[in-house]
Amino acid sequence: MTLKGKTAIITGSNSGIGLGVARELARAGADVVLNSFTDRDEDHKLAADLAEEFDVVARYIKADMSKPEECRALITHAGACDILVNNAGIQHVAPIEDFPTEKWDAIIAINLSSAFHTTAVALPLMRKAGWGRVVNIASAHGLTASPYKSAYIAAKHGIVGLSKTVALETAKEPITCNAICPGYVLTPLVESQIPDTAKKYGMTEEEAKQKVILERQPSKEFATVEQIGGTAVFLCSDAAEQITGTTISVDGGWTAL
Repeated sequence: MTLKGKTAIITGSNSGIGLGVARELARAGADVVLNSFTDRDEDHKLAADLAEEFDVVARYIKADMSKPEECRALITHAGACDILVNNAGIQHVAPIEDFPTEKWDAIIAINLSSAFHTTAVALPLMRKAGWGRVVNIASAHGLTASPYKSAYIAAKHGIVGLSKTVALETAKEPITCNAICPGYVLTPLVESQIPDTAKKYGMTEEEAKQKVILERQPSKEFATVEQIGGTAVFLCSDAAEQITGTTISVDGGWTAL
C-alpha cells in the first residue's frame, strides 16, 4: 500500500492519536499536514522530523478547531487535501445538571462542528483530484454511552451520523467516508493518568489499568496509536474502496458487550 503523491490533513495531530495517524500515513508515503491550536517551535519540529524520517513533505499549520473560519482556512491554506482525518477533540466529565454550558459548546464545536467545516472545504478538492478519503476519529462512545460525558457522547454520535451522510453524498464518486471508533488508546495523556488512578484507588498501576481504566474493554489491553493509524491507512487503500459510511471499532471488544 502506497499513498505517495497524496496529501493528508490530520486535525489535532501534534500528540496522541492524531500524531500516531499522521506517522502511519507518512510511513505509507503520504505528504502530511499536522495541526493544532498552538504555534510552537516544537510543533513545527514534529513536522520536520516526520519529513526527514519518512522522506515526505510534512508541514504544521496552526488552526483552532473551535473556530469555524479557522477550520475552513486550514484546508484552504494546505492547498490540497486527498485524505482528511478529523481527529481533534476535547473532553469534560460532569452530570448534565452541572455540565458547564461553555464546556458543552466547546466540545460540540471541536469534536463535531470542526469536522463539518473541514469536510465542506475538502470535498471540492477531492472531487477536483478525482479521489478522496475522509476518516473521522469517533470513539466507542460514538456507538454506546457512559454517564457524565453528555457532550462528548453527543458529539461522537454526531460524527458517526455525519460520516454516513458524507458517504451517501459521495457514494457515486471515488471518495469514501468512514469513522474509526477506538476504545481506550495508550496515549501519553492516558499513560500519565495511570499513577494517579492507582493512588486514588489504592492499587498497583497494573491493577488500576485492568480494573479501573480498562474496565469496559474486554481484551484488557489498550489499543495503540499505531493500530489506529494502520486502520486509517487501510481505509485509504484500494481494498477499502467499497467501504464507506460505516464504523470500524478498535476497542478490544467493548461494543460487542
